[in-house]
Amino acid sequence: MATRLTTQDASFYFLEAGTTPMHVGSLAVFRTPRGGFTYDELLTLVESRLALVPRYRQKVREVAFGLARPVWVDDRDFDITYHIRRSALPKPGSTEQLHDLVARLTSRPLDRTRPLWEMYLVEGLARNRFAIFTKSHSALVDGDQALEISQVILDDAKSPPPMAEELWMPAREPSDRALVASALAEMVSRPGEAVEAVRGAVGDLAEAAHGAARAVGKVAAVVRTAAQTAPTSPLNTTISRNRRFSVARTDLDDYRAVRRRFGGTVNDVVLTVVAGALRNWLLSRGEPLGPYTTVRALVPLSVHAPVAAGADTIGHPAGEVESFLVDLPVGEPNAVVRLSHISHATEAHARQGRGVTASTLMKLSGFAPATLHAMGARVGSSLSQRMFNIVVTNAPGPQFPLYAGGARMIEMYPVPPLVRNQAMTIGLTSYDGHVYYGVNADRAAMPDIDVVTTLLYEALDELVDAASDDKSVR
Repeated sequence: MATRLTTQDASFYFLEAGTTPMHVGSLAVFRTPRGGFTYDELLTLVESRLALVPRYRQKVREVAFGLARPVWVDDRDFDITYHIRRSALPKPGSTEQLHDLVARLTSRPLDRTRPLWEMYLVEGLARNRFAIFTKSHSALVDGDQALEISQVILDDAKSPPPMAEELWMPAREPSDRALVASALAEMVSRPGEAVEAVRGAVGDLAEAAHGAARAVGKVAAVVRTAAQTAPTSPLNTTISRNRRFSVARTDLDDYRAVRRRFGGTVNDVVLTVVAGALRNWLLSRGEPLGPYTTVRALVPLSVHAPVAAGADTIGHPAGEVESFLVDLPVGEPNAVVRLSHISHATEAHARQGRGVTASTLMKLSGFAPATLHAMGARVGSSLSQRMFNIVVTNAPGPQFPLYAGGARMIEMYPVPPLVRNQAMTIGLTSYDGHVYYGVNADRAAMPDIDVVTTLLYEALDELVDAASDDKSVR
């Protein structure tokens, strides 16, 4: 039976343009187990878990003349080998080669005639490793009816119990005539739906997406910070479809040490690290910075209760995402003062809404970071790009090891999408004692993306040094 896309899902589906593919990516690096890990094993693993994410066997069918929102229908020709692919780096594959591959794969839009996801097994990595890169369309992952598929193939045990076998029989696909008849019936019974459908069909998609953001409380709370437009920044420029990708791997204990010394939350420390990196990146480009110069970040955060280590998180809903705008004080030269400014801003947001201060990387574990990043990307895509300079998605992950088919995951990096006129986006995930940054950027606008990731390390070191120095400014 066909299910109509929600208002928000349809907005993301239609908002995709040639320069802004609307899929969210996830890069996981694994240690190859003693017996190896093959493509056939990955196929078997994913196939056994597809029942947990049934939408991954559905495709989108548009309705003729734009009479109604598109519908999800079972793909009767579903071919898992089309969606799960093999790629190999020339041995010994380097980290830089892996990141270049991810950038190329991220640049390619998904095939709209098939279910909107792809997964790549990347072999040939040096030091006995392999990687799995997954990308799923933002219209597909809503954190409620559909989770991101990389979540459901991970287990907290090296040898999890087998999943129950499932015989999938695709439902009959409706004809174009049936879809039109259904749309006309809805137009009669719900005229508001017809107005919305026509608005999307004639191209008023930005308004449709903005309306979706207002309507969907589970995904995005009302932004409660500054209503004026974001500051002028080189982060906002015309972009192409081609991407660059870079990462940073840091220790969670460093963020905890800074938090203990100066207060606030681990998330405040994360945003201060981002602010410090952006400050020095702007200086490296010769941008003028005054004492009150800011970069406005849209920060989607999970507000779900923590899940205990060892708990069954398979198929667990992703909870809710609350978003707020924070002006990162990149003009402030003192790292500790930057942290103080950011802590006060996030504390003010917490007083106005729910307890975002509790949703830190340290306290929230055992969760679904890929799904939360996807939800964060949906928030950023729904809002006017004039409101912010950069999206920083922050999705806490479990602080214990996870496995895929017996292979231990040793690193996990988000690959968040860019939205229109946004040259760079930063995603970060905590996992098993580390904080992993994934930086996705436009290839032409950000030839110096590696400078940004290097500066993330430097900004964290600056805070750690300040925390160990008794003479630091509070």
